[in-house]
Amino acid sequence: MTQLIEYEEASAEVRAVYDDIRATRQTEYINNFWKALATHPQTLQRTWQTIKEVMTGPGELDPLVRELIYIAVSVTNGCDYCISSHTAAARAKGMNDAMFGELLAIIGTANMTNRLANGYKIPVDEQFKS
Repeated sequence: MTQLIEYEEASAEVRAVYDDIRATRQTEYINNFWKALATHPQTLQRTWQTIKEVMTGPGELDPLVRELIYIAVSVTNGCDYCISSHTAAARAKGMNDAMFGELLAIIGTANMTNRLANGYKIPVDEQFKS
């Protein structure tokens, strides 16, 4: 089983990242994903900085849309942990059961049509090229 580094056991370097996670997310909770990455502090720091920038930084996509995209990729990649954590985050940002059902229908449909397009090796229409 993966070792999880609790705050009390963490190095100063890891505690600094945990403190930033807590401040950014306005919570005292550090989830198991971060606790597992803390076994390699450089990976923890790098991953947190990327997630922080992409998921909470300025941008055109609102926070709920960002979470929905994360769920879609996580479902496609089969990451149970990410599906669960980002579904909880999306619910906290306003996603309801109907939205979740629509999202899963879109994910399933996109995966099906992507596989069909890849299998048939369908050439991209000129009007779709950017």
